[in-house]
Amino acid sequence: MLRDAKKTNGLSPQRAILMYYLIALILATGLLSIPVIYSDGSIPFIDTVFIAASALSVTGLSTVTLVETFNQAGYIIIMFLMNLGGIGIMAVGTLVWLLIGRKISVRERRQIMTDNARHQTSGAVRMVLDIFSVLLLVEFIGAIIYVSYFYNATGDFAYALLHGTFLSVSATTNGGLDLYSNSLVHQSGNFIIQIPVMCQIILGAIGYPVLIEVKHYFRKKSPGFNFSLFTKVTVSTHAILLVIGMFFILLLELPRFFKDKNILNSIVDSLFLSTTTRSGGITTVPVDQLAEPTQVIMSMLMFIGASPSSAGGGIRTTTFIILVLFLVSFVKGRQDVNVFKKRIAKIDIHRAFAVFILAMILVFFGVLTILITEGDKFTVIQIIFEVTSAFGTVGVSTGITPDLSILSKVIIILFMFIGRIGFVSFLLSIAGKKRELTYRYPEERLMVG
Repeated sequence: MLRDAKKTNGLSPQRAILMYYLIALILATGLLSIPVIYSDGSIPFIDTVFIAASALSVTGLSTVTLVETFNQAGYIIIMFLMNLGGIGIMAVGTLVWLLIGRKISVRERRQIMTDNARHQTSGAVRMVLDIFSVLLLVEFIGAIIYVSYFYNATGDFAYALLHGTFLSVSATTNGGLDLYSNSLVHQSGNFIIQIPVMCQIILGAIGYPVLIEVKHYFRKKSPGFNFSLFTKVTVSTHAILLVIGMFFILLLELPRFFKDKNILNSIVDSLFLSTTTRSGGITTVPVDQLAEPTQVIMSMLMFIGASPSSAGGGIRTTTFIILVLFLVSFVKGRQDVNVFKKRIAKIDIHRAFAVFILAMILVFFGVLTILITEGDKFTVIQIIFEVTSAFGTVGVSTGITPDLSILSKVIIILFMFIGRIGFVSFLLSIAGKKRELTYRYPEERLMVG
């Protein structure tokens, strides 16, 4: 990666990030092609690429059952890839550069900020160190909880260490992969596992700047400390989506899947499903047994995805809330979009609409292509669910992933890849050089609506 950094001098930060993730995907595929990491033979090459893309993009979709395919060496490599994807290629590269004493150039700082959807290059290195330390701390605390629980339940420390650590890494990075054949469905009703996993998924998806600000708040304990607009908006939006998602899932499934379940377990399972649609990929409920309206609601939530500068994908929570706030302002006849006594910049409103419309077009054609090739095997809802799950780097599935054709798997890989590098970065990386017109045409009104 250090050599490749020299080759990116003529590239925009977005194209450099795209190249780095492509290189990482090739290397990850190479690692997962090593025969000794498999428990019983190898798997088709397309499935190797699929698992590599899923782990690196911290999505969680899988064409094979990990526990039946890989051995312990394979699990360790997959954990490494999930951490690499969760922390970010540029962040990990920066840590390597710092360890060998290499100076971080301005261009590389711009790439770091692009990879984390930030606007300013100042504080880039400090931010990387904060991200690394916070994520490792969350993973460590989660691992202690899960290892202790699994050891008390099984008495096997080796089993507890492996499964507890893997679960903690998967939950924190929003990786979504698991060492079971049914995610955490067998842990439904076990709040000792469910609640910490939900907390880790939220911490991984809410945005690294939020975690860093909270860390600084508790460290400094300054009475004049003010949280940024980003933190206020993302936390509020995240909370609103969690509650709305839980409410609709619970309402739709109370007469069906939750009919014979304890009401407290039903509420927690609904909250878990709503939480995992941000980007988690781990589930305590078999999604294929849920009603189609519930799957549609979850697809919408997965399309929105997580917050910017997080381990998640989708159009991002800030894009969604900007669109909602704009519609509210428009209905009220206001020119500006205001929130928390701040005015949203026009460029961010324009970008939000561009991201939403282009993402809708992308998902539409993805669904259409898979529907044309797989329409006789799967329903439209199943395909929409799979595509939005990949785009949001969520990883929850109705169970159709292993049965997809090679073309459909390639499409899903592409969506996972786009979801991880960020839709805006992907668009800017293929858009070419920015060219502003040196002139302006006369303005004229058009009839609308």
